[in-house]
Amino acid sequence: MKRIFLLLAVVMLTGTIAVKAQGGGMQRRSVEENVKMVMEKLADLKLDKDQTVKTDTAFAHYFKDRDKMFEEMRSNNGDRSQMREKMTSLANDRDEKLKKIFTEAQYKKWKDEIEPSMRPQRGGGPGGPGGGRQRP
Repeated sequence: MKRIFLLLAVVMLTGTIAVKAQGGGMQRRSVEENVKMVMEKLADLKLDKDQTVKTDTAFAHYFKDRDKMFEEMRSNNGDRSQMREKMTSLANDRDEKLKKIFTEAQYKKWKDEIEPSMRPQRGGGPGGPGGGRQRP
Protein backbone atom coordinates (compact mmCIF):
# COMPACT_ATOMS: atom_id res chain seq x y z
CA MET A 1 0.00 0.00 0.00
CA LYS A 2 2.85 2.36 0.84
CA ARG A 3 4.48 1.66 -2.51
CA ILE A 4 1.28 2.49 -4.40
CA PHE A 5 0.89 5.73 -2.47
CA LEU A 6 4.54 6.65 -3.07
CA LEU A 7 4.25 5.82 -6.78
CA LEU A 8 1.10 7.92 -7.07
CA ALA A 9 2.82 10.86 -5.33
CA VAL A 10 5.81 10.61 -7.70
CA VAL A 11 3.53 10.51 -10.76
CA MET A 12 1.58 13.55 -9.53
CA LEU A 13 4.78 15.47 -8.80
CA THR A 14 6.22 14.61 -12.20
CA GLY A 15 3.01 15.70 -13.92
CA THR A 16 2.97 19.00 -12.04
CA ILE A 17 6.57 19.71 -12.99
CA ALA A 18 5.86 18.87 -16.63
CA VAL A 19 2.89 21.25 -16.76
CA LYS A 20 4.93 24.06 -15.19
CA ALA A 21 7.77 23.44 -17.64
CA GLN A 22 5.37 23.81 -20.55
CA GLY A 23 4.29 27.23 -19.31
CA GLY A 24 1.16 26.13 -17.51
CA GLY A 25 0.08 28.04 -14.46
CA MET A 26 1.80 31.24 -15.56
CA GLN A 27 0.04 34.48 -14.75
CA ARG A 28 0.52 37.87 -16.30
CA ARG A 29 2.38 40.33 -14.16
CA SER A 30 0.61 43.48 -13.06
CA VAL A 31 1.85 46.89 -14.18
CA GLU A 32 3.36 47.41 -10.73
CA GLU A 33 5.19 44.07 -10.85
CA ASN A 34 6.56 44.84 -14.31
CA VAL A 35 7.76 48.28 -13.20
CA LYS A 36 9.39 46.81 -10.09
CA MET A 37 11.18 44.19 -12.20
CA VAL A 38 12.49 46.84 -14.62
CA MET A 39 13.58 49.16 -11.83
CA GLU A 40 15.56 46.31 -10.26
CA LYS A 41 17.36 45.77 -13.57
CA LEU A 42 18.05 49.50 -13.82
CA ALA A 43 19.92 49.50 -10.50
CA ASP A 44 23.19 49.34 -12.47
CA LEU A 45 22.46 52.79 -13.90
CA LYS A 46 22.66 54.37 -10.44
CA LEU A 47 19.72 56.70 -11.05
CA ASP A 48 19.26 59.68 -8.75
CA LYS A 49 15.96 60.22 -6.96
CA ASP A 50 14.48 62.48 -9.66
CA GLN A 51 15.50 60.07 -12.43
CA THR A 52 14.04 57.16 -10.49
CA VAL A 53 10.64 58.83 -10.13
CA LYS A 54 10.51 59.86 -13.80
CA THR A 55 11.69 56.45 -14.99
CA ASP A 56 9.12 54.69 -12.81
CA THR A 57 6.40 56.88 -14.32
CA ALA A 58 7.61 56.32 -17.90
CA PHE A 59 7.57 52.55 -17.48
CA ALA A 60 4.19 52.57 -15.70
CA HIS A 61 2.68 54.42 -18.68
CA TYR A 62 4.39 52.05 -21.11
CA PHE A 63 3.13 48.90 -19.37
CA LYS A 64 -0.42 50.29 -18.99
CA ASP A 65 -0.55 51.22 -22.66
CA ARG A 66 0.92 47.85 -23.65
CA ASP A 67 -1.64 45.94 -21.58
CA LYS A 68 -4.46 48.04 -23.03
CA MET A 69 -3.19 47.31 -26.55
CA PHE A 70 -3.00 43.57 -25.85
CA GLU A 71 -6.54 43.61 -24.49
CA GLU A 72 -7.82 45.42 -27.58
CA MET A 73 -6.03 42.97 -29.85
CA ARG A 74 -7.46 39.98 -27.99
CA SER A 75 -11.02 41.32 -28.15
CA ASN A 76 -10.75 42.24 -31.85
CA ASN A 77 -8.67 39.25 -32.96
CA GLY A 78 -6.13 41.75 -34.28
CA ASP A 79 -3.43 40.73 -36.71
CA ARG A 80 0.18 40.35 -35.67
CA SER A 81 1.61 42.96 -38.05
CA GLN A 82 -0.68 45.61 -36.61
CA MET A 83 0.26 44.57 -33.07
CA ARG A 84 3.97 44.67 -33.95
CA GLU A 85 3.61 48.21 -35.29
CA LYS A 86 1.84 49.36 -32.13
CA MET A 87 4.44 47.67 -29.91
CA THR A 88 7.23 49.38 -31.84
CA SER A 89 5.47 52.71 -31.48
CA LEU A 90 5.00 52.21 -27.73
CA ALA A 91 8.67 51.23 -27.29
CA ASN A 92 9.82 54.24 -29.33
CA ASP A 93 7.67 56.60 -27.23
CA ARG A 94 9.09 55.05 -24.04
CA ASP A 95 12.65 55.38 -25.34
CA GLU A 96 12.11 59.05 -26.22
CA LYS A 97 11.05 59.68 -22.63
CA LEU A 98 14.04 57.74 -21.31
CA LYS A 99 16.44 59.76 -23.50
CA LYS A 100 15.25 62.88 -21.70
CA ILE A 101 15.67 61.26 -18.26
CA PHE A 102 18.94 59.33 -18.60
CA THR A 103 22.41 60.62 -19.27
CA GLU A 104 23.92 59.57 -22.58
CA ALA A 105 25.96 56.81 -20.87
CA GLN A 106 22.91 55.54 -18.95
CA TYR A 107 20.79 55.43 -22.10
CA LYS A 108 23.52 53.57 -23.99
CA LYS A 109 23.73 50.98 -21.21
CA TRP A 110 19.92 50.68 -21.25
CA LYS A 111 19.80 50.04 -25.02
CA ASP A 112 22.89 47.80 -25.23
CA GLU A 113 22.60 45.69 -22.09
CA ILE A 114 19.42 46.04 -20.06
CA GLU A 115 16.69 46.25 -22.71
CA PRO A 116 17.89 43.14 -24.62
CA SER A 117 17.89 41.15 -21.39
CA MET A 118 14.21 41.97 -20.86
CA ARG A 119 12.94 40.62 -24.17
CA PRO A 120 11.09 37.32 -23.99
CA GLN A 121 13.33 34.49 -25.08
CA ARG A 122 11.56 32.39 -27.68
CA GLY A 123 12.54 30.38 -30.64
CA GLY A 124 13.80 27.08 -31.83
CA GLY A 125 17.23 27.14 -30.27
CA PRO A 126 18.32 24.36 -27.95
CA GLY A 127 17.06 26.27 -24.92
CA GLY A 128 13.82 27.49 -26.47
CA PRO A 129 10.43 25.81 -26.63
CA GLY A 130 10.47 22.99 -29.11
CA GLY A 131 14.14 23.54 -29.73
CA GLY A 132 17.00 21.13 -29.62
CA ARG A 133 15.03 18.32 -31.15
CA GLN A 134 16.99 16.34 -33.67
CA ARG A 135 15.14 14.52 -36.41
CA PRO A 136 16.74 11.46 -37.96
